[in-house]
Amino acid sequence: MNIGQEILQLLKEEITEVEYNRYIKQLSYDPKKSTSDLAIFYAPNALVLNWIKSKYTEKISHLFEVKTGDRVSVKIALKNQLDKRKIKQKTEQKTIHSLLNPSHTFDNFMVGGSNQFAYAAVKSVSEKAGILYNPLFIYGGVGLGKTHLMQAAGNVFQNQGKNVIYTTVEQFLNDFIRHVRNKTMERFQEKYRKCDVLLIDDIQFLSNKEGIQEEFFHTFEALKGVGKQIILTADKHPKKIAGLEKRLQSRFEHGLVADIQPPELETKIAIIEKKCEINKVKLNKEIVNYIATVIESNVREIEGILSKLHAYSQLMHVEITIEFTKNVLKDQLQENRANLTLDTITQSVAKDLNIKPSEIRSKGRSKNLVYARRIAIYLCRELTQNTMPQLAQYFGMKDHTAISHTLKKINELIQNDEDFKVKIEELTNKISSSS
Repeated sequence: MNIGQEILQLLKEEITEVEYNRYIKQLSYDPKKSTSDLAIFYAPNALVLNWIKSKYTEKISHLFEVKTGDRVSVKIALKNQLDKRKIKQKTEQKTIHSLLNPSHTFDNFMVGGSNQFAYAAVKSVSEKAGILYNPLFIYGGVGLGKTHLMQAAGNVFQNQGKNVIYTTVEQFLNDFIRHVRNKTMERFQEKYRKCDVLLIDDIQFLSNKEGIQEEFFHTFEALKGVGKQIILTADKHPKKIAGLEKRLQSRFEHGLVADIQPPELETKIAIIEKKCEINKVKLNKEIVNYIATVIESNVREIEGILSKLHAYSQLMHVEITIEFTKNVLKDQLQENRANLTLDTITQSVAKDLNIKPSEIRSKGRSKNLVYARRIAIYLCRELTQNTMPQLAQYFGMKDHTAISHTLKKINELIQNDEDFKVKIEELTNKISSSS
C-alpha cells in the first residue's frame, strides 16, 4: 500500500461508508508523478473530480501532514488526462508547519450543556498558557469535539507566536521508534521538550506500552517543570485507562480533568444549523430536527450526512425535502435497525427514562412505569419484526389484545401531543443509530 492509499484509508475512518464508496474510493494515487510536497490523484470523471476538489482537498492535504510531517499540496486530475505541461509546484514561505487544522476554532465550536465545562476550561487555558490547569485532560466518546477544542487552543497559541506541537499518541510512538532505530534520541527530545505547548490526542493508546510511557513521563516532567502547557485527550477518565502507570495517572489528574458528554437535542440542532451555514447547505427546520434525532452522539456523523444530502441533491438536481432526506438515509437506518432486539430497545428506553429494564417488564402500575412500558412496546413493534403475541409474552401481558390497546393509546398521544411525538422520534432514531 502506497502513501496515497494510506491517506485515503485514514479519510475513510472520518466519513460515511456510502460517501467513501461513491467518491473517495474512485480516486487513484500516482506515486511516480507525486513528490514530497505534491500529491497527485486521478478521478474517473468530472463530477467526482469537482465534488472531491470542493470538499476534501484540504482534508487530504491535512492527513498527509499528519502522516508524514510534511505540508503537501493536493492535485486532483481527470484519469489519463493530466495536463502535459509541467506542474508548477507551489512555493511556500519557509515557516514551521504544525499539524493543526486551521478550521478548528472556538468561534465555530457549538457550546451546550454537554460540553460547556470542557469548553470553558480550554478557553481559559488558551488565554493563560501554563498558568491555569496544567495539564488539561479532556475525555469523552468518539466525535464529540475533543480534538476540535484542543486544536482551537493550539491555533490561538500559534497565532501568539508560540511553538505548538500537536500529535497523536500513534504519531508520537512512531516518531520515538524511528529515532531509537536511527540513534538520534537527542533530536526527539529536543523536539518535544523544547516546545511551548504540547497537544496529544488519544492518550489511552499509551496503555501497556512501558517504553513509550517512560519517555512520555520524562517529556511531561520536562515541560511541566518550566511551565509549558500540556493538553491531552482520551476516550475515558485517567483512572479508567487500564495499563497506565500510576505516576502518569497521578500527573494527569493533578491538573484539571474535564469531560464531554454526548450533545442534547438542542445542541445537536445548533450544530447542524452551524454546519449548514459553513457548508452552504440549505435545510428547513423539519429536516434539521429529523437529522438531529437520527444522530445519537457522534457529531462527526453530521458532516457526513450533510455531505451525502448535498451530493445527492446536486447530482440528481432535486430539492432537499423531508421525504428526500428520509429516503437518502433509510438504508443507513434500516441497516442499524436490523440488529435491534427486544432487550436492547427496552434497555435504551429504561436508560433514557431513568428506570430499570426489569421494571418495564414487571406488573407495576405506577404512572411512570405505564408510560415507559407503552413507549417500549410501541418501539419494539416499530423497530423489530416481532408479532403482537410475541410482544405480549415478552412484556408479561395477557394476550395480543393488550398490546393492541397499548399501541392505540400511543398513536393517539403521537397525534395529539407534539412534544410526545418529538420524544418518540428522538428515541426511535437514537436507538436505531446506536445499534
